[in-house]
Amino acid sequence: MRRPPLLACLLLLLSSQLPCLSASSAATKVDSFFSQKFKEAPQFYNSYDCPSITNDLDEDQNELDGSNNNVCSEKAVHVAMTLDTQYIRGSLAAILSILQHSSCPDNIFFHFVASASANVSLLRATISSSFPYLKFQVYRFDDSHVSSLISTSIRSALDCPLNYARSYLANLLPLCVRKVVYLDSDLILVDDIAILAATPLGASSVLAAPEYCNANFTSYFTRTFWSNPSLSLTFANRKACYFNTGVMVIDLDRWRDGDYTRKIEEWMELQKRMRIYQLGSLPPFLLVFAGNIAPVNHRWNQHGLGGDNFRGLCRDLHPGPVSLLHWSGKGKPWARLDANRPCPLDALWAPYDLLQTPFALET
Repeated sequence: MRRPPLLACLLLLLSSQLPCLSASSAATKVDSFFSQKFKEAPQFYNSYDCPSITNDLDEDQNELDGSNNNVCSEKAVHVAMTLDTQYIRGSLAAILSILQHSSCPDNIFFHFVASASANVSLLRATISSSFPYLKFQVYRFDDSHVSSLISTSIRSALDCPLNYARSYLANLLPLCVRKVVYLDSDLILVDDIAILAATPLGASSVLAAPEYCNANFTSYFTRTFWSNPSLSLTFANRKACYFNTGVMVIDLDRWRDGDYTRKIEEWMELQKRMRIYQLGSLPPFLLVFAGNIAPVNHRWNQHGLGGDNFRGLCRDLHPGPVSLLHWSGKGKPWARLDANRPCPLDALWAPYDLLQTPFALET
């Protein structure tokens, strides 16, 4: 069936905002986004002993940084996430879980990074509709900063320019934001994010994340990398361990001082010439930071719940306590629930889903 001209134009416009999807997939995602209606989340309030984040800075400083809601407060917990139409349902669930389990939810400031080609006004309105009280800003990420540096990986979703925006947070966020917790959109928290944000970074670490030293680290890089001593010696004198970049605590001051965005870009430029790794935005982070990060308890990233990158098979939790569940991998809980083929752990994500279904009761 031929699409009406108006709808065809709209589809063309929005499919350009989903650069990692085929035309047919873009059409499905666009139609799906406009057909979705999200519920308003309940408001959560600070406990009586929460510090005030108002009046930390004078009005001139707040105006200088473009803030009208205390973005520069040193007592605020700053959280950064990417935002797009494909993962908006997951983002809303993540936000709800963060607020629900925080002892000081009103002290959390969200920084959302969206593609400059996306309908940022629509994304902002969606967040405001579900969380009218939320403190947040949306930043436009110019895909051209990174699109020419991206090499194809084992899964097309990993090649989205927005997937690399985490490398540019220090450039996008106001200079007064000195420390941020970066989170992917396919996770939920069941603990107070302030605990994670307070992770000590020591005297020199730029970021903190759960480390996994029993992983086969060599598998993240190609034979070309390991057979070239000038490259493989990158990890000399470093206890290089795998870490998942979907949950990180980042010292933005140290990042800016060390020009780490440029260091990551240099490895990406080399990748274009020599093919030294296979997997998206993770290997450049490992090349720059592995062995030099502050460790975080594994409870803060129970990752891999989306299954492997090829088949998306169900996985169980790792042994030990849980503060954060992360559906990294191919399978996403909302897609499996909609298809009536959920994994057992998807039931833990479902209570945070704000999608208004035809059969849902109004609250």
